[in-house]
Amino acid sequence: MTNKEVYKKTLVFSLKRLGFNCICVVIVLALAIGGFILVDNLTDKGLIGLAVGVLFGIVVVAVLAHFFSYTYSAGQIAMMTRAVTEGSLPDNVFAEGKRMVKERFLTVVAYYAATKAIKAIFNEIGKLLTGAGKALGGDTGEGIASAINIGIQVVIGFLSDCCLGWVFYRKDKGAGRATLEGAGIFFKHGKTLIRNLGRIFGMGLASLAVIGGAFFGIFYLIFTSFPEMFRSLSNELVETFQKEGETVTVWISDPGHLAIIIAGIAALILWLFIHGTFVRPFILVGVLRNFMEAGIAHIPTESELAEVAQKSKKFAKLQEDAGSI
Repeated sequence: MTNKEVYKKTLVFSLKRLGFNCICVVIVLALAIGGFILVDNLTDKGLIGLAVGVLFGIVVVAVLAHFFSYTYSAGQIAMMTRAVTEGSLPDNVFAEGKRMVKERFLTVVAYYAATKAIKAIFNEIGKLLTGAGKALGGDTGEGIASAINIGIQVVIGFLSDCCLGWVFYRKDKGAGRATLEGAGIFFKHGKTLIRNLGRIFGMGLASLAVIGGAFFGIFYLIFTSFPEMFRSLSNELVETFQKEGETVTVWISDPGHLAIIIAGIAALILWLFIHGTFVRPFILVGVLRNFMEAGIAHIPTESELAEVAQKSKKFAKLQEDAGSI
């Protein structure tokens, strides 16, 4: 199967995840608006009610996501892995993906234990690279470290997904052992896999510029059509955050600037939804294929895993706990 064929067959998981995310957004918005109206009517402090509503909504959504949304992501990775290693997929991809997730991780706890271990290992690598930027010192060093960290977090997301794919592929091994092998594959074939960086960042930046830019323009045009609303919001923000004898930043006190900020935030949120649904899965198929090919060609040996354990404390700790995952 080609990358495009795998992408199209497994897109059902992305669409279902998008639907779930839309429900979550509605929940947060409903609680935020409800909190604003309730508190504003009672105390004329609507922004406080808005903040409380948003926080409560985030907690509710986090609980729902913990128990339900992981199936969509893990199921998609499981089916992508099967497609790139076996060259075919069943007719009912969604049902088979859910079955594989339940079979591999009998409980939600088992799934999050494995994914937590995977991310811990790759985050440790990321901290080492970020530390190299900070070592330059001063504002330049901090700036470089921040830029490195943003890039690393994107890469870690893809590496974690690939490692999870390896856990599904090595179904004859425990999840802990398979996780060790997945991390070992990166350490052994890191230079080869790093070639995916161009694909990851190139398509990501193009997606942000085209999709995010388009939505920013749309939102900004809409928001500037309601100047009174943003003038009122700006005044309330100034009253809320201004301290005696101090001035408030122009981005809050100027309605025009406030419209830019909110348009940018709204565009970024929508871009994250659309990019995560339609663009990132396509990138992942290619990265996952390269990862699986490298791993299948040479599954890490015990001596190679021992070498990795000497370089990574997180990896060594997982070796000790592998039987419990």
